[in-house]
Amino acid sequence: MCYGYGPSRRSLLAAGLGLGTAALAAGSPAAAAAPHHPGRDRVPPGRISIQLWTVRDDLARDYDATLAYLAETGYPRVELALGYFGRTARQLRSFLDGLGIRASSSHDGISPDDAALETKIANAVTLGQSYLVVPYLNSTSEDEWKAWAERMNVEAETARKAGLRYGYHNHAHEFTTDLGGGRTPWDVLTAELDPRLVHLEIDIYWAVTGGVGRGAADPVRFAIDVIREAPQRVLQFHVKDRHLDGDMADLGTGTIDFRRIFDAHRVKEYIVENDTPDVTPRRTAEVGHHYLRRVRF
Repeated sequence: MCYGYGPSRRSLLAAGLGLGTAALAAGSPAAAAAPHHPGRDRVPPGRISIQLWTVRDDLARDYDATLAYLAETGYPRVELALGYFGRTARQLRSFLDGLGIRASSSHDGISPDDAALETKIANAVTLGQSYLVVPYLNSTSEDEWKAWAERMNVEAETARKAGLRYGYHNHAHEFTTDLGGGRTPWDVLTAELDPRLVHLEIDIYWAVTGGVGRGAADPVRFAIDVIREAPQRVLQFHVKDRHLDGDMADLGTGTIDFRRIFDAHRVKEYIVENDTPDVTPRRTAEVGHHYLRRVRF
């Protein structure tokens, strides 16, 4: 496949400021001073996925055509979001099987009751998923974060009995919100979530952005420390790049040195995401897949 796209506006801006490729890739002055030297390891092709939120505008226009171009691009997996677009779980499984794509993960909120939890788990099993992931929680109350963690432990125990792994997906506010005395939501979650039951899906963009918000000299190192220090296993990455101005970026066009992060920790899934595609959702999907197939660390 030919990637004959021109440079983004932000890439041209960076070039105009005289920033070289090494500085762009490193994502911080500290990293640029000690560049990472890539090795021979690579992302296993079968572990590449994409979060469907990235292509939501195309899904709304034509769900089937969007999934077809993801299959054509080479994605073996997707992470579901936004429901099943009029299909039952069984019908969606049949459709995806026909495309050669597996729905290996999904973003689902904490269920309001046990009946909803059972339905969520049954659908995930029908679809052949390995993971259920809570995508977003936000509060300034420590007690509320503790209650959510308690409920997630209960849901994760039920999911495990069905053969599913249950995870939590971060944003930046978990690292920057002060719940009192300097304690953050991340402190609460990593203390309260049972590491035998709950894993982490680390969104690299948001972890780096959290580092920026905390004033870290090297935000990529901050993200690596988040991964290494959590008692919970990190099994999934959301791989989302970051422009110089802080906006989200298509993979390889921004400032995050993913090679450092991938070298520090291997995961079971590398999930392409960009909430605000630079040009089109399809281009973001293609560029993201292409980047993950080529990157070495």
